[in-house]
Amino acid sequence: MTYRSAVVIQKEGKWFVARSLELGVVSQGRTVEQAKQNLQEAIELYLEDMPKARRQLGHDAPLLTTIEVGHG
Repeated sequence: MTYRSAVVIQKEGKWFVARSLELGVVSQGRTVEQAKQNLQEAIELYLEDMPKARRQLGHDAPLLTTIEVGHG
């Protein structure tokens, strides 16, 4: 089975931190690519431990959007 996840990667100090929005799984790396690869491994381990019934619940992708706020 293939699982698709929306991911946010942000630079925090010297590290890039990658987060799966649906699962809450987080990993890091020295480069964007390394953070992404580490997160992929972490998600694979997470899904191995997750019961099959729960896996099906999180299959819908979240709605990602932006907002614009004026200030100052």
